[in-house]
Amino acid sequence: MEAAGEGAGRGDAPEEKQRRQRRPEEPSGGMGERGAAGRRAGAPAGGGGERRGAGDAAHPPEGGDFRCHRLQDSLLSSASGYSNYRGILNWCVVMLVLSNARLFLENLIKYGILVDPIQVISLFLKDPYSWPALCLIIVANVFALAALHIEKRLAAGSMSEHLGAVLHTVNLLTILCFPALVTLAVTSITPVGAVFALSVHTILFLKLFSFKDVNMWCREKRQAKAARTRSAAGSQKANGNVASGAVAYPANLTYRDLYYFLFAPTLCYELNFPRSPRVRKRFLLRRLAEMLFFLQLMVGLIQQWMVPTIQNSMKPFRDMDYSRIIERLLKLAVPNHLIWLIFFYWFFHSSLNVIAEIMQFGDREFYRDWWNSETVTYFWQNWNIPVHKWCLRHFYKPLMKKGAGKWVAQTGVFFASAFFHEYLVSVPLKMFRPWAFIGMMAQIPLAWFVGRFLRGNYGNAAVWISLIIGQPIAVLMYVHDYYVLNYEGSQ
Repeated sequence: MEAAGEGAGRGDAPEEKQRRQRRPEEPSGGMGERGAAGRRAGAPAGGGGERRGAGDAAHPPEGGDFRCHRLQDSLLSSASGYSNYRGILNWCVVMLVLSNARLFLENLIKYGILVDPIQVISLFLKDPYSWPALCLIIVANVFALAALHIEKRLAAGSMSEHLGAVLHTVNLLTILCFPALVTLAVTSITPVGAVFALSVHTILFLKLFSFKDVNMWCREKRQAKAARTRSAAGSQKANGNVASGAVAYPANLTYRDLYYFLFAPTLCYELNFPRSPRVRKRFLLRRLAEMLFFLQLMVGLIQQWMVPTIQNSMKPFRDMDYSRIIERLLKLAVPNHLIWLIFFYWFFHSSLNVIAEIMQFGDREFYRDWWNSETVTYFWQNWNIPVHKWCLRHFYKPLMKKGAGKWVAQTGVFFASAFFHEYLVSVPLKMFRPWAFIGMMAQIPLAWFVGRFLRGNYGNAAVWISLIIGQPIAVLMYVHDYYVLNYEGSQ
């Protein structure tokens, strides 16, 4: 028996030694070396010797510092500096998907499948043998060619600057007035076709305005250099300083140069645009696939989701049932905002990148991080970069140079934007209701309020609320007035 016990003790010695070596690092029952010594001294299991071991294991043996807290903020406090909210973002996405899935299912159960691609064609064509919108787009070439020939005469010196300015003004005003008069006079043009035609003419107006200004600046620069040198050689040197392969004024006044600018995804004219080295076929195919997919998705959402909601909103408007009007407004806000976001991606990312890739247009900054906007001004400066650059270059800075204050110049930009918003809505609908104009001008006090009293996340939330709620209000107002004007009287 003793031999066996000794043998067992000798056999367990290596394991016991290993356990002793591991004890300082292992929280095995909270026992340190003195706790083990207490057990060997006969201290009962779970007695005072074990409690002393637990205390010694929790802190350094020679320490005596029993603190386990430090000065720190909760993670959800802004002072904590914590910013990894990926899980909360994923939760929000899941909740949005689930809630909208319920709305989709409810819509299908209530209305059935309303998507009809053939119906979309009728939005552009009322009379299959009369295409006034397409004719207006073709006629737009006349105004572009007129601007080019005016600039050629000005560059050659056969026309005075004053006469050229008058002709340009008449041409630009005709670009806006002619399609509006045709839209109001021709009954076969549809509202959607009119919006498309007027949008083309509005873009042409902005492009030719920039074309006129840049060529005028080139003439002024050429005349200034010629006045300094007092010789024809100085003028030739001014054009010869351009980098190799670049176009110098007036060599830019060609049909090829003009139509490249008219089709390029920009509103600001330059003599030499940045060019990409090649056409990326895979990139182009991906953007084309996105264009087709999101276009079909927008049409389907409008037919399946927005149209029934708008139709059901007419009765509360007639009865002036304000609680039902607010309920319809909130119900319309979700699909309207979703369609607006899809349109933004479809147009500013997919469509403009397709055009830029085909034309090898190098500047692809069509938008910036408007979704992080903490002020209304920041949103309008960053969600539509082509328009922002045009306003800054051809409207805001010229006003500032003429002595206008910053606030007056900003108000002028909002006023011009409000005019074009109203132009693209009221004329195609053939009714003048200034809801779009009022909505844009209301951005001025809203921008002041958000910039003055709201900061950070609160300002960002205010921008999102204005986008989500403001647009459905304008949509319902126009649809209600259009319905009353065209349908209610005939019933």
